[in-house]
Amino acid sequence: MKIPKTLKTYCPRCKKHTQHSVTIYKSGKRRSLAEGQRRYDRKTKGYGSKRKPEQKRFAKTTKKVVLKLKCGVCGYISHREGIRLKKAELGEVLSKA
Repeated sequence: MKIPKTLKTYCPRCKKHTQHSVTIYKSGKRRSLAEGQRRYDRKTKGYGSKRKPEQKRFAKTTKKVVLKLKCGVCGYISHREGIRLKKAELGEVLSKA
């Protein structure tokens, strides 16, 4: 599905509808010194199995795409949970006119 590079939507900081630039959210690098990561490492250290059972069959074939919206006026970044898509690409969407 093609997602527009810019769209007009509500900005909570400006408190009005403004033009937003759209990018697809990508999670950053995991911090090895974060408490959750240290706890995970401690539980998986040594002999034995994994902390949680390994999933054999996957129920879902797609992932939800999260859109990162940046306000063109104030630069405030907000996230919008998208829909399940096999493939999401940013590009210009042709209007039906």
